Amino acid sequence: MAAPATEHHNNMIADVGDAAEALTADDGAPLHQIESLCMRCGENGMTRLLLTRIPHFREVVLMAFECPHCNERNNEVQFAGQLQPQGCAFTLTVPAGEPEVLNRQVVKSDVATIKVPELEFEVPPQSQRGTLSTIEGVLSKAVDELRTLQEERRKADPSIAEAIDAFLMKLNACAKGEQAFTFVIDDPSGNSYIENPDKCIKEALRVLLAGTTRLPHGSVGAIAAHQAIAHGNSPEIAEALFKYSAPEEVMTFPSTCGACGVKAETRMFVTNIPYFKEVIVMASSCDVCGYKNSELKPGGRIPEKGKKIRLVIKSVRDLSRDVIKSDTASVEIPELELQLSPGTLGGLVTTVEGLLSNISESLKRVHGFSIGDSAEAWKKNRWQEFDSHLQKLLKVEEEFTLILDDALANSFIAPATDDFEADSQLSSEEYERTFEQNEDLGLNDMDTSAADGAYDN
Repeated sequence: MAAPATEHHNNMIADVGDAAEALTADDGAPLHQIESLCMRCGENGMTRLLLTRIPHFREVVLMAFECPHCNERNNEVQFAGQLQPQGCAFTLTVPAGEPEVLNRQVVKSDVATIKVPELEFEVPPQSQRGTLSTIEGVLSKAVDELRTLQEERRKADPSIAEAIDAFLMKLNACAKGEQAFTFVIDDPSGNSYIENPDKCIKEALRVLLAGTTRLPHGSVGAIAAHQAIAHGNSPEIAEALFKYSAPEEVMTFPSTCGACGVKAETRMFVTNIPYFKEVIVMASSCDVCGYKNSELKPGGRIPEKGKKIRLVIKSVRDLSRDVIKSDTASVEIPELELQLSPGTLGGLVTTVEGLLSNISESLKRVHGFSIGDSAEAWKKNRWQEFDSHLQKLLKVEEEFTLILDDALANSFIAPATDDFEADSQLSSEEYERTFEQNEDLGLNDMDTSAADGAYDN
């Protein structure tokens, strides 16, 4: 594991070692220490190995080496899983004067290529092994490695050394955030990643899998109905859907995968929810990237009023109540100071417990790097307090209130008894939608006179 012995590089590796210890403390994963040979001085040093999961990514093995004799340090990342079915390419636009973008973490595999198109600069796979670093760290390491042999180049060919000096000034300006540039990682193994995809475009390199089979477009009968819906959903969602329905026919139609963009299929059927209304269940899955998605669409006419449903959870039994949350419903838990705007999580058929678990998992996925070992202490402590409180609510260690506010009245929480009015913990109220709500839903400019006339005729 040879690497330039610069102060910047050593500090970066020390941070990786500290991060490994922090992850061990948080997750309880064992930190293995192995005595190994130092390639610089020939004495024995210590390599620390940690199997962990990088938030928003996948499982990796972190390796940090340190020699107490010559102070040689190095780190490396290897992947605990397998090669992905698809390669990946990440493109990040880094504006000038925004140093926080340079702090985004980068996971680079052994076979990934790093490019900065504006400088016509490329780091081939063999130049840097698998690493866990930042944008700044990757570029600074490249600068350090290019400077290593500059004195020898000056003796051999001063013109080449001078040209490299000019290039290093530009590359160093990018590393310090003084110049805008584009950072690209191209990885055929699919095992590289850049933190926070908000400004990062991921392109799946479409490697079609051989031997995949599809149901023909059109419809499938009752025999294949459950298989078709279960294929596009998790077991929990499928079980919740089948509780209310036994579809005689499931319609299938072509669509596009929302993750990788290849052709996929969407399956749809209509069912009636007791105490509620007729709804349309849609489930899609992609045989190429494995993406799955399910949605619940309301059937029938648009209600004239919105509805707010309030449930007071007092016991563990209340967690098993069925919940239908449409994509126009907001979710609020006052005791947790949590409020999800309409559209968050999409349409769901689940339970109270499933909804809370889904919220917890979604927050961890979205803010993975903000709560990982590289997060600022106050952010991490704030998240831990929030998550601890959420886990208490999942165990019903205290009473709390779940509120679904749906401007289209397409959400539902099942009562504990057959008589909706007899359930004292569950209440609902209808309200007139505001002009702004109708505007967001596109109802103010909706004209159905032609359709109404055709229907009357």
